[in-house]
Amino acid sequence: MSEQFAMFAQLAPLIAICTGIGVGGWIFTTWLRIKHGYPLDGAWGQAVYPRAGNEAMERISLLTQENAQLRAELGSMKDRLAVVERIVTDESHALNREIERLRGPAN
Repeated sequence: MSEQFAMFAQLAPLIAICTGIGVGGWIFTTWLRIKHGYPLDGAWGQAVYPRAGNEAMERISLLTQENAQLRAELGSMKDRLAVVERIVTDESHALNREIERLRGPAN
């Protein structure tokens, strides 16, 4: 019996240190999440306090507007890229003919 107690006495500090590191890491991670505005999760992934206030709704609105603006800009860039690809891959004589056609007849 005393051998088991002696073994436990030797392992107790190691167990305490590991437990302390685990709890400290959990506290630090939670603090970082709070500091940077991430929502806290419960044991099953549900939000502990869902943000549905005015600030969150305003943020969602701004992000939605920015998303729409970026999508429009991306569409414009795709169109411009298609024109550049057509110019680059087009044969030079066909490009010259198109330029001359656009200039119109010489007066």
